[in-house]
Amino acid sequence: MNLKQNMKTRKKHSRKRIVTGWLFIIIGCLLVIWCIDRWDVWFYNPEELPYKAPEAPSRMLLTFGDADGKNRNVSWMCGEEVHPAALELVDDVDGGTSWVDAAGEVFESRGGKAAYYVARLRDLKTGHFYRYRAWTGDEVSKWHSFLVPDDSDVSFLYVGDIQDSIGGVTNSLLKAAFRCNPDVEFLVCGGDLTERPIDAYWEESFAGLDSVGQSVPVLTVTGNHDYLKGVICKLERRFSLIHSYFLDSMIGENQVFTVRRGDVQIFCLDSNREFPYLWTQRKWLEEQLEQSKAKWKIVVLHHPLYSIKSATNNLIQRWMFDDLVRQYGVDVVLQGHEHAYARMTHHNAEGKAIPPIYTVSHCSPKSYHIQFSDAFDKFGVGSRYYQKVHTHRDTLFLTAYDATDGTLYDSLFVVKTATSTLLCDYGEDIPERLDFTPSPESSKDAAFAERIREYQEKKKKE
Repeated sequence: MNLKQNMKTRKKHSRKRIVTGWLFIIIGCLLVIWCIDRWDVWFYNPEELPYKAPEAPSRMLLTFGDADGKNRNVSWMCGEEVHPAALELVDDVDGGTSWVDAAGEVFESRGGKAAYYVARLRDLKTGHFYRYRAWTGDEVSKWHSFLVPDDSDVSFLYVGDIQDSIGGVTNSLLKAAFRCNPDVEFLVCGGDLTERPIDAYWEESFAGLDSVGQSVPVLTVTGNHDYLKGVICKLERRFSLIHSYFLDSMIGENQVFTVRRGDVQIFCLDSNREFPYLWTQRKWLEEQLEQSKAKWKIVVLHHPLYSIKSATNNLIQRWMFDDLVRQYGVDVVLQGHEHAYARMTHHNAEGKAIPPIYTVSHCSPKSYHIQFSDAFDKFGVGSRYYQKVHTHRDTLFLTAYDATDGTLYDSLFVVKTATSTLLCDYGEDIPERLDFTPSPESSKDAAFAERIREYQEKKKKE
């Protein structure tokens, strides 16, 4: 009897081992298939073809210089070796000319090398109009100009991901946006300004910024497309040499930056990094918010703290930063990455909408499938968007526009006094655009089209 029981027990354990073994094999095969499917997403970097840097100053970019909103940096590229370089600066109000020495550095990428230069302009005067051109050795750029506004109202444009493929239409969209908003002082980008960190895409980015990026400061945070992929993603120093305010503001390898312009302070984060880096950024953000005396606080980062693609996306970023956003009275969080438009506000115990206002926006030719969470107030699918932030005394105005035709898409404002904060939503009366044509061969497209239909039916019943 004991022998029979032992044999049954052995057979039972043997069957369990076989079943367990097959489960491990099946799970292993599924993991391998999944890794093969995701390999390019995780690790593939497009080849950077050989290039040669122009021998005359090119790819000039005007940016903020440091935390003082009156200061500016100008960066440019010229040749493959560092030569004596300077920026010729003319004050059109006083009529004086000054020379600002530029620091040069050679950066070698996978496709070639180029010398990058940065001139730091300090002690500029508000209300003054400046003209400038770059000298590198005997080579000189054409003239550009900019205005240093006074410290009254503040107005800027925000765009999420641009990352055009070669031959994009960014320049025409940006020029149209600035023509429609002549009071705008600077441009903010939520990362992925460039499709990938290779010279051809950098060239396209500068073509997209032509005449805009030389006349108003451009402020951008890092996006995942700005990094080289790998087990640990890498941001080339070329990024900081171009967006030169990071050269003096980085904390370790963290691309963080803050600038105060009038009553507005902007805090830039790098949401692409691993946990230890995000923790360092958290401490930096808390310190900066605690010290800030600005009336209006705006945080800019690439990954949305509240994802519109999946409820489980970006949880680390939310855990790291969202409690600080709420605790220290941040008014607006500008985000990108998820290639659609969305806007979310919190609500108090009485059900009234209150800051912070979270927006997701993009200006890319690519659109993503999103979820339609009840936490969000408004969505937009199938177009490109830009936003305008404007402050006047006790009021912050936040508006969104369809970048393809300039029509108003969303509108709300915040009135802040010493005793209360009022948020007024005028965007709820502007119809949503959820334009999507599914591919007949795609089951994912069909599912997204059905999700849109269900969301629209739900909205009609509300």
